[in-house]
Amino acid sequence: MEETRSRGRRWVLSSVEETLDAVVELTAMTHRRISIFTPNLEPGVYDEERFLAAVRRLTLGKPFVRIRVLIANPSRVVRGGNPFVQLARRLSACIEFRNAAEEFRDHREAFLIADETALVYRVDARKWDGIADTHEPAVARRYIGMFDEIWHLSNVETEARELRV
Repeated sequence: MEETRSRGRRWVLSSVEETLDAVVELTAMTHRRISIFTPNLEPGVYDEERFLAAVRRLTLGKPFVRIRVLIANPSRVVRGGNPFVQLARRLSACIEFRNAAEEFRDHREAFLIADETALVYRVDARKWDGIADTHEPAVARRYIGMFDEIWHLSNVETEARELRV
């Protein structure tokens, strides 16, 4: 199901493939900033070559890009084996990971916000049902506000970009 707007596009997600497509599309259209709240760098999305290629194009092709990633359940992230973590090591000036503060570890939502305008959102990170929208600034700002609050209360990962519990 798709709705066309004068300034954007919204569509419904129901599978990992559709979520990956939406994440790649929004990453490709980003100019400066991506904020990702994820339970565990969801396999099938943030470890896929299409996403990684979009991140490489973004970070190497545009100045002042910043990608922030909050991980709600870092114990589920395989140490050193995630290609996104490996890419972040090489692009450490642009990509930063934080483990969500303990009080946010049970947070159910998962989302990606691009340039505080576009978003991929799932109300329950355990399911692939969600929405993507290329232009929904009011909703994106709401979630970026929540993201920023959690970000400032969360742990910076310093040791060679290793995600640890």
